[in-house]
Amino acid sequence: MNAQVLQTAKPDWLDQEDVNMYDHAVRGFLTKECLPHGDRWEKEGQVDREIWNKGGEAGLLCPAAPEEYGGAGGDWRHDYVFHMAVSELGIDGWGASLHNSIVGPYVWHYGSEEQKQRIIPKMISGEYVGAIAMTEPGAGSDLQGVKTTAVKDGNGYRINGSKTFITNGGTANLIVVVAKTDPKAGAKGTSLFLVETDNVEGFRRGRNLDKVGLKAQDTAELFFEDMWVPADALLGDEEGRGFIQLMEQLPQERLQIAVQGVGMMKRALNETIAYVKERQAFGKPVMAFQNTQFKLAELKTKATIAEVFCQYCSDLLIKGQLDASTASMAKYWVTDIQCELVDECVQLHGGYGFMNEYPIARMWRDARVQRIYGGTNEIMKLLISRTL
Repeated sequence: MNAQVLQTAKPDWLDQEDVNMYDHAVRGFLTKECLPHGDRWEKEGQVDREIWNKGGEAGLLCPAAPEEYGGAGGDWRHDYVFHMAVSELGIDGWGASLHNSIVGPYVWHYGSEEQKQRIIPKMISGEYVGAIAMTEPGAGSDLQGVKTTAVKDGNGYRINGSKTFITNGGTANLIVVVAKTDPKAGAKGTSLFLVETDNVEGFRRGRNLDKVGLKAQDTAELFFEDMWVPADALLGDEEGRGFIQLMEQLPQERLQIAVQGVGMMKRALNETIAYVKERQAFGKPVMAFQNTQFKLAELKTKATIAEVFCQYCSDLLIKGQLDASTASMAKYWVTDIQCELVDECVQLHGGYGFMNEYPIARMWRDARVQRIYGGTNEIMKLLISRTL
């Protein structure tokens, strides 16, 4: 199978020795430790807990964590190649992408010195698995609609509420919880809390949710029932900073979703090109038909444009210049193209594309949520329109 369907020139920030070494290590680990278990993880609805510890031992977790807390001191370049490798190899069930470049940055950007010293090493080793609890049964893309409350109680807070659709929710023992410390203050009344769940009373996990796709990813409901956390669980030096913190980090999260979309597009094209070269119809390979050639030419072009745009946005992010509108463009456009491309690849597989034993069928199911989480694509368009 051709591993280089897309051959865009590497930007300078991607073609560097430390990035290439990390990329090689990630792909080697995923191939050896994850690929052989993929089908079992799909059936069981979660990855093995020990894969987190193995990933930590291999130095793959939180590559952008600061060196003073045991990290490698990397940046988005390393996160980029991790997300691309995971998606190209089809290891979408392991929620390490969220752990590395969504949960981790909240800790090292906003955490107190004590929080950083205590938590970051455990995230790097895999002792802690990270999750972020934003979405509620009645509040998805509208973060101002969060109902979970955190009320001061002695030298801590009493948290009540529930969350749903939480990636790593069945496994995570470090959860960034979005809650209202002042429900009357709207966005200014939102705060984030670092909840270490191993020794917390009043925390309960619900069921692992039965999803259409991403079957190996433990997506769960979470319940906080008079859950008490110490005052130093608050993220930041004062209450009411949560919405600002979320808005500052969401551009990277949305770019991450776009990058993952490009990775899946590469894999879908690889699988489909290999299939149509081998599959016979009317006495010749399906690839020999002009319709097949033209359709794949269109898809390769769109996937190439998507990758170049993600690299452009990554360049902005590395320079600290990626704004919410541009990140929203990447998230909505790339994931729309991703779903279109995968659907066309299913069509080129014919009936076999509808069989779960073929990777393209799984990609078809897994891709659909990309247009929903991280803020629906409709919300992305709303954010872009505000800049017009």
